[in-house]
Amino acid sequence: MTYYFNKTIHLPFEEANTRVTEELKKEGFGVLTEIDVKATLKKKLDVDFRNYRILGACNPSFAHQALLTEDKVGTMLPCNVIVQELAPGVVEVAAIDPVASMSAVDNPGLGEIGMQVRAKLQRVVASL
Repeated sequence: MTYYFNKTIHLPFEEANTRVTEELKKEGFGVLTEIDVKATLKKKLDVDFRNYRILGACNPSFAHQALLTEDKVGTMLPCNVIVQELAPGVVEVAAIDPVASMSAVDNPGLGEIGMQVRAKLQRVVASL
């Protein structure tokens, strides 16, 4: 089982990042965290790295349901979505498959929640 789904799009990096955030909002997700990996690696290690962002996406309703079902599932939240520049104007967007990550938890109640979140994240990636 693969643990993510992805799509390559042809947009400038910043425009792609904005588009991903907008599409997440359409599916009820907010971006709780945004990690600029390029800037962090430059600051911490003084190394150059490609444009790469990790977006911590959360759908509050589903997060609430998951936490009520399994109180330690917060260790797997939020759902990460990456936006990385492969070449100028070529950007890959990849999202975690929550069904794959939640399969590590022995709680069948998470399965339906994971399937619904997976469908939403797949729609986000497909819409790009």
